[in-house]
Amino acid sequence: MDENLNSIASLSVENQEFYDRTMLEREKPDLYLYDDADKKPIPKGKGTTVEFRKMGCLPVPKNSLEEGVTPKGSKLEISSVKATIKQEGDYVTVTDVLDMQGKDPIITETSEMFGEQSAQTINTRINDIVSAGTTVQYAGSKAARDEVTKTDVLTGDEIRKARRRLKNANIRPYEDGCFHAIIDPDQEYDFKKDTDGHGFIEVAKYANARALLTGEIGEYDGVRIRVSTEVATEQNSSEVNVHKALVYGRHSYGAVDIEKGKGKAKIIVKPIGSSGNNDPLDQRGTIGWKAFFTSVRLNELGIVRIETGASEE
Repeated sequence: MDENLNSIASLSVENQEFYDRTMLEREKPDLYLYDDADKKPIPKGKGTTVEFRKMGCLPVPKNSLEEGVTPKGSKLEISSVKATIKQEGDYVTVTDVLDMQGKDPIITETSEMFGEQSAQTINTRINDIVSAGTTVQYAGSKAARDEVTKTDVLTGDEIRKARRRLKNANIRPYEDGCFHAIIDPDQEYDFKKDTDGHGFIEVAKYANARALLTGEIGEYDGVRIRVSTEVATEQNSSEVNVHKALVYGRHSYGAVDIEKGKGKAKIIVKPIGSSGNNDPLDQRGTIGWKAFFTSVRLNELGIVRIETGASEE
């Protein structure tokens, strides 16, 4: 029974906009990785491919200018990174208690739940792409993931090593002057036990008022650290859960703009009675969401993945 193919005629434009906005309002606060991505709207009529264009840095001229002599000049280097967009979405089936004539609480509450689900979906898709990069360091100076043990935990020194790698690669910090990091609660536990110092500042002790990042716990040596349960983990050959923290700089990855154009998630409501012979007693309807989305790494050197163990597992 394919109820999702039925059309919707009784959902007003006003209600549609209300439900879409309700979902987006619940979605935006939980978009950890999306917040820091370069955003790109899906161009109209350009198929299922989104293109991110990057301009390379200009080299320092070898020689100083000579009086009256026009130099050779430099050549702009523009590269293109393309990604194929995919559809994301889900739905639930509701019973005939649903009233389609007003802003029914069932639809509103479901829209809010879909906002949370879509945010988790988007962050998972970004994390799958971003955490698969080639710039990686293993805690405890280990050489490979299979060598990581529970005692190879996240420390301040690991954060500083990642920051050094980004700076040596000439990766730009964000507009706040810092690199950003995302760790999970187990890594946070070990990191906060580290007495290495080097100026960890909890958010409550920030001297200057600034907008906090979602899940931010503080700043450490020029890296603003956030905590999320969405950090990827993977069990190695020694059955140790390896946690994959991310430290990254500006313009290191991109994502489809979910607030503009075709990338914007949309609530889809199939009212009671729209399924014809598949629902002979008009007992069922569906509420769902759908969006186009993709993410892509733009600079392999701009994302450092720190793979660690966790002491309390």
